[in-house]
Amino acid sequence: MDLGSPRVLLVEDDPELQAMLDALLTEDGYQVEVAADGHRGLHLGLTRRYDVLLLDRRLPAVDGLDLLGRLRGRGVTTPVLILSALANPSDRVAGLDAGAEDYLGKPFDIDELLARLHALRRRHLDAARALPIGEGRLDLDTREVLAGDDRAVVRLSERECALLATLAGRPTRVYSRHDLLAIAFPEAESEVVVDTYVHYLRRKLGRGIVSTVRGRGYQLGKL
Repeated sequence: MDLGSPRVLLVEDDPELQAMLDALLTEDGYQVEVAADGHRGLHLGLTRRYDVLLLDRRLPAVDGLDLLGRLRGRGVTTPVLILSALANPSDRVAGLDAGAEDYLGKPFDIDELLARLHALRRRHLDAARALPIGEGRLDLDTREVLAGDDRAVVRLSERECALLATLAGRPTRVYSRHDLLAIAFPEAESEVVVDTYVHYLRRKLGRGIVSTVRGRGYQLGKL
C-alpha cells in the first residue's frame, strides 16, 4: 500500500456496498479503512488521520450524524461526504448542519461519487495550507506564523512547524509527548525532543502558544 496515497475512512454497514466501495476507492488510488458500525467509525476517526471520510447515516451502535457531531466536537476537521438513502432536502440539510461538507443520496452514480470526493479533497488541501492559531495563522508552505495586532511574521524551522501544525490540526486535543514524538519527530528517539521544541516555540511566539496539561501532555494555546 502506497503511504503517499490519500486515506479514506469508509463507514458503511451494508456488506455488499461496503465491499463494492472498498474496491472502487482502492482502484481509484485511495488507501481504504472500513468500519461496519458507528462505534468503530468513531474510534478510527478520533485516533487516525484521514484525507476524507465517507459516511452512511443509518449505522449500528452510533448513528451517522451522532458520529459526525462527536468528531466535530473533538476538533476533527477531516472533510466528510455523507452517502445515504435518506436523501430528501431536509435530510441533506440535517447532514450539512451536522458538519458534513457534502451529501450524496443512494442510489448514486459512481463517477459522480469519485468526482465529489476529488473536489472535496482539493478544497480541503487548499484550506489546510494555512492553519488558524488563535487570531493568527500558520502558513505551512512558508513555515511562517502571522501573529499579533501588527501582523508580525515569525518564521519557524521545519521541526518547529511540524510540531505547531500537529497541535493546530486538532486544537482541542491534548497530545502526549509520546504521540507528538511519533507524529512530528518520527526520526527522533527521545521524548526530550518534544520538550525542546515546545521551548523553542514558546521563545519565538510567547509562552501561551503551547499549553501544558499536567499529567497528560501538550495542547495548542494562544498567541
